[in-house]
Amino acid sequence: MRNERHAAILTLIKEKSIETQQDLTAHLGTLGFDVTQATVSRDIKELRLVKKLNNEGRYVYAPHSEENSTGVSDKMALILHKSIIGVDYALNTIVIKTLAGMAQGAASVLDAMQFSECLGTIAGDDTIFIVTRSEDAAQKLCKKLRSLGS
Repeated sequence: MRNERHAAILTLIKEKSIETQQDLTAHLGTLGFDVTQATVSRDIKELRLVKKLNNEGRYVYAPHSEENSTGVSDKMALILHKSIIGVDYALNTIVIKTLAGMAQGAASVLDAMQFSECLGTIAGDDTIFIVTRSEDAAQKLCKKLRSLGS
């Protein structure tokens, strides 16, 4: 029963703006789950739900995630933000300048992000080369990388 309730909670918070435990309890009741506020409170803790600001400016329950709104984990974004000095491209090659000794770590993060435009990366001490399929892809990826590095 608990697993079904947890699945229902995750579905509800994806589909509806649930602001309070009372809201969640009421919605679960309409789905046939007879639960108390204490049970909902435990479920929230077990599911590691957090409150996040939605598009209407209200705080609602959401699944815990280390990803920010761009889909990049906070840790990955921090590594890129702290290490990238500059990003530019020529034809289908992107050149990223990093702080000394940071290129390999940053390239590893970029590889983990699996950008569709990226064919591969090569990292030295303070420089990363990324090869893309086209100049257009390089331009698009360059724009994304600039926003992550700033």
